[in-house]
Amino acid sequence: MTIKIVVVDDHKLFRQGLIGLMRAHDDLVEVVGEASSGQEAVQLAHQLRPDVILMDIQMPDGDGLEATRKIRQSLPDIAVVMLTASELDEHLYEAVRLGAAGYLLKDLDAAELFELLDGVTRNEVAMTRAMASRLLKIMANNDGHESGAAHELTEREIEVLHLLSQGASNPQIAEELVITVNTVKSHISHILAKLQLENRTQAAAYAVQKGIVFPE
Repeated sequence: MTIKIVVVDDHKLFRQGLIGLMRAHDDLVEVVGEASSGQEAVQLAHQLRPDVILMDIQMPDGDGLEATRKIRQSLPDIAVVMLTASELDEHLYEAVRLGAAGYLLKDLDAAELFELLDGVTRNEVAMTRAMASRLLKIMANNDGHESGAAHELTEREIEVLHLLSQGASNPQIAEELVITVNTVKSHISHILAKLQLENRTQAAAYAVQKGIVFPE
């Protein structure tokens, strides 16, 4: 099954180039729409209901972060992945806080982009290891993050959280713990509910923040 994608970027040349690249891989992805602003992105999200929205951050007429907030509030089943040139810590932190499913830089290799997008369909975070490590350090130093309590987690859930924080995918966690992928998904769902978090990236940051694991 192909991933239905909307591309949002105010730079027409980049947007068209990315769409062209994706259409050359139509066995993996299908571009169902494009937008040049955050406001247009919100409208298309409601009209087209894509699987994934690739969202730039700095755009006129409504930036990508505000658009992400609106989309996540009204259409939580749509995964929003930031695809940006911004390496600012505040943009990275805010995107994850708003529930973005990933944060990618525009200098990303094409093969890695498609691999990460495929992972999004399995509820994995679209983020390189380098960016994930950076995010964990940012969030571990943030004192304003509210969440549930670690003592509510079972021993198995802590094991899953530890592996998740190391960047392991669901199949890798399943193999390491000798359990099924569906069981991994169930554990992650319970972890997020108990810790009052939205996604696995926030869970990984929580683990660092509370000393369950340490960023590499």
